[in-house]
Amino acid sequence: MLSNERSVSDASTVTRWYKSSYSGGGQSDCLEVACGRTTVPVRDSKNGSKLTLLFSLRGWTFFVGAVKGGHFKS
Repeated sequence: MLSNERSVSDASTVTRWYKSSYSGGGQSDCLEVACGRTTVPVRDSKNGSKLTLLFSLRGWTFFVGAVKGGHFKS
């Protein structure tokens, strides 16, 4: 169920989730991304049934580039 343009209130309605190959298989600090949609759903792997954010393809590409470029401090 979509709650608005930028989120999905029930992530169980989205299928085909993928975890980053960089996650190391653990459950700590991981994001999952769903493919095959016109938007890019992203959720916290620890809380898979909770709120899911939706990115435009352009927004997701920009975000991933910023992460790879080291623009976020941990």
